[in-house]
Amino acid sequence: MTLSGRQKLTIIPLLLYWPAIFIATHIPKVPLWVIRAHMSDKTLHYIAYLVLVFLLWFAISPYKKVRWRRAAVWWVLFVVAWYGVVDEWLQGYVGRNPDVVDFLANLTGAITSLIVLSIFPFWPASLVLTGIVIFVLTTFMQANMADRLPVTNAAFHLCAYGFFSLLWTRCLHHLLPTKAPQPKWLAAALAVPTSFLLAVELSSAVAGNGFRLWCVIISAAGIAAVVITIFLIAFFRQNSTQKLSSGNT
Repeated sequence: MTLSGRQKLTIIPLLLYWPAIFIATHIPKVPLWVIRAHMSDKTLHYIAYLVLVFLLWFAISPYKKVRWRRAAVWWVLFVVAWYGVVDEWLQGYVGRNPDVVDFLANLTGAITSLIVLSIFPFWPASLVLTGIVIFVLTTFMQANMADRLPVTNAAFHLCAYGFFSLLWTRCLHHLLPTKAPQPKWLAAALAVPTSFLLAVELSSAVAGNGFRLWCVIISAAGIAAVVITIFLIAFFRQNSTQKLSSGNT
């Protein structure tokens, strides 16, 4: 069976991601590390299954949104739910305590992902789910992480907002009549990620995490790096095409 490009784009990360979260949930010291970092393990469970279901769905149904009347949706939910049960049960054999609340967090993440996938196609769904991950991690897990893990925190902000911007430019390709390197495209490409960044940081401040200007600056750098790179690539391609056209005439 020949795999589509989108299936390759999701199957490869899935084959890496699923074993990784299995290993992470069976390392005895992980809960202690989470507590020391002042993070919520329930939030981590939610995010883990949110991403897992996204990858699993598009690995088996790369070009279709979730339709709740289709059996495939319920099979995905069934498989992920039972995996969550087995995962919690096996943790009892490595010195960790199975937790029903962890399973509920897993299930909530899975259902959230399916709801998003029932509304949006692949690229917008990728953007929305990335936004959810950024919002949840920033709002509910960043209280002391910036001080305790400054390098990790900086890398998270830089990469997360850079990836969000990359997905947004991919969606923008289908939304705007103008394309890069036109100025209107540049303004739109910067506006949405920047607005999202400010909204998330404001929510984080309201949640009691404080407003950290340096996190905003690093996030803005990630946004600018991706958008400007795409803009410059399109600019040079346009110039090269124009030169070839003028040379041929």
